[in-house]
Formats: sequence, C-alpha cells, structure tokens
Amino acid sequence: MTRWNFSSTGAEVVEAFKERVEGKTILVTGPSPNSIGAETAVTLASGRPSIMILAGRSKAKLVPLITSIHSISPSTAVHFVPLDLSNQKSVRKCVEEVKGIVKDRGIDILVHSAGIMVTPYEKIPGWGKDGKGEVEGQFATNYLGSFLLVNLLIPEILKGYEGKGGRVVLLSSSAHRMGGVRFEDINFKDGKEYNEWEAYAQSKTALILFVHSLARLLGPKGLYAFSLHPGSIKSNLQTNMFATTGLLEEGLARAKAAEEKEGREYQRDPLKTLQQGCATSLVAALDPEIEGKNGSYLVDGDIAKFGPPEWAESVENQERLWGLSEELVGEGFVW
Repeated sequence: MTRWNFSSTGAEVVEAFKERVEGKTILVTGPSPNSIGAETAVTLASGRPSIMILAGRSKAKLVPLITSIHSISPSTAVHFVPLDLSNQKSVRKCVEEVKGIVKDRGIDILVHSAGIMVTPYEKIPGWGKDGKGEVEGQFATNYLGSFLLVNLLIPEILKGYEGKGGRVVLLSSSAHRMGGVRFEDINFKDGKEYNEWEAYAQSKTALILFVHSLARLLGPKGLYAFSLHPGSIKSNLQTNMFATTGLLEEGLARAKAAEEKEGREYQRDPLKTLQQGCATSLVAALDPEIEGKNGSYLVDGDIAKFGPPEWAESVENQERLWGLSEELVGEGFVW
C-alpha cells in the first residue's frame, strides 16, 4: 500500500518526491491542452527538472504549456519534439531528436500519455518491414507507436538515474477489461467487425502486456515500468465519445458486463480533476515504494486491488504480442 488514494493530487506527489525530479531529464508524450499529459508536465516542473522534453503533434498548441513550465522553473530547458505515434517515420525521427537532446545524460523518466479513444475505423499505412502494411488506428496510435518509441529509447532509459535505470510509465485504462488482443485479426476483418470500444480495449490491453514484458526483460538491468488507469477525467481525449450518439452508453454497458464477468459489482468512476488524474502517473514515475512491484498496473495512486485479467498479463500473451509487434514495426528487439 502506498500513501496515495483517489483524492491525491499530482502536486502532492511531486512535493513528496522532489529529490527524484530535481535535475532530471524527463520525456512526456501527449501534452496537448486540457490533457493529463499537460497536467503531468506542468506539475513536474515544480520539482525543477533539468530537461523537459514534450513530444506531441503541434508546437503551436503547446506554447502556453511551455510558458507555464518556464515560469514555474526558469532553469528547466524545455524542448518540443514532433511526434505522431500512428506514423512509424515520425516515431523514428522523434527518437533521433530526443537522443540528440539528451546525449549521454540518459532519460530518467518517460511518461507516455499520448493516445486516442474510441475513434471511427481507420487503417494507418506505413507499417511492416517494407512499410506497406496497414494497422487499425487505435492499435497503431495507442500501442504500436508506443512499442517502437520505448524500445528505440531503451539505451537512453537504462542510463537514467545515473546508470541505475529510469522509469517508463504507460497510461492504459480500465477499459482494457472489455477485450484482449485479437492476435489473428488486429484489423477487425478490415473494419467489417469493428467496434470502437473493442479496438480501444485491444490497444490498452496491449500496453499492459508491454509493460509486463519491459519489467520482465529489463527489470534485471534496472528499468522500472508501470501501467495505470488514471481515472475518469473530462479531457480532450473523450471528444469522439461525447460526439457520437450512444457511444458513452455502450461503453458503460460494456464496463458493467466486464466487471460482472469477474464477479464484481460495477461502480462507475466518480470524475477526477486533472490534478487528481495525473497523480497516479506521477506515483508510477516517482514513488520508490512500488519498486518491489515492477510491471504492475496502478489505480488511484496504488497497485490495483483487482489486477488485469490473466489474458492481459500472461507471459504467453506477452511473448506473442512482442513477436507480432516486431513484425509490424519491421525490427526486432532483444534485451
């Protein structure tokens, strides 16, 4: 048990672990306005990191955030790096830019907040060894780009905390319980069997499996990796959910069914503020108490009382997903 709970704020977490932030190099993805990523970045600024790298689609939209970080911590060097996770070339270019910024310092903390939610069906080109493969949009953006980004940055992350190994934090969702990875058909029969929630669940389950793989393979080398459910927060992530008639109601029904299948009564998450919403990310990034639970899934600032289903954790599925991911990015990673 940690000291944190549903009501804890990101500011409280950073205040408690300022020494684990000061002078550090931090990469935050998905820091768009009114997002958990942006709240995470601006909250970390109070700990006075040495370098803050913000990876996102639009620098123009991040100008207010960059200004806020500078006002809170004038000594922090803030860098924007373009990143479109659905685009393999963009991910690889982002990695090269990040490496150029951090040089030999390494990356102490990577908080990966970027993602999309319950979007219409889309196949994203440019994947596979020859770049001619297509991948369903949520899987490509939420998971596959993440798999590539993190793996390409592993050497830098292992240099984190003066060579002791850095932390990787991947934002998943309680929606992972709605469905696993369709290993034989991640593209939903080219959209014929597509469901927004099942695709979202697939991508978020994949992130949990990936975190388990990172902890299992790289934990012995000093790396810590955690996944989490940030809670229910009104942010720009849910734009499509609220804009599409019946999508929210379907999601609630699927969440209820998933809980009942596990023998639990479904209770809808109360809304969190952005400060409360970023707290669990920051616990995952900073709290030394959870190091004995490397690879764990967090909820409300603590190791989840009810962990993910077996199919979101098994070594068999971890290895199966890793192999599939290597095929889809056209590169193998052996750690």
